[in-house]
Amino acid sequence: MKRVKLTRKEKEIEIALLKGEYVNASRQEMETIASSIARRRKDAVLNIRVNSLDLEGVKKKAKKLGVPYQTFISEIIHRVAHP
Repeated sequence: MKRVKLTRKEKEIEIALLKGEYVNASRQEMETIASSIARRRKDAVLNIRVNSLDLEGVKKKAKKLGVPYQTFISEIIHRVAHP
């Protein structure tokens, strides 16, 4: 059987799984998660000009959070649109 080489993140997940750090989600929890993902589906394109210093600041904050900056901007817009 061919051994698959895991990334560092995949190995961390495997170790956590073996330690029992993950628990099964109920059907209701899975449905809630699926509907949340469906509601957050991105179906529109936005082109916008912004100040380069503002963009660099957003990129730094996104990097610190470990998310792509465009995802971070999308989340900011979502939170402002749906307080």
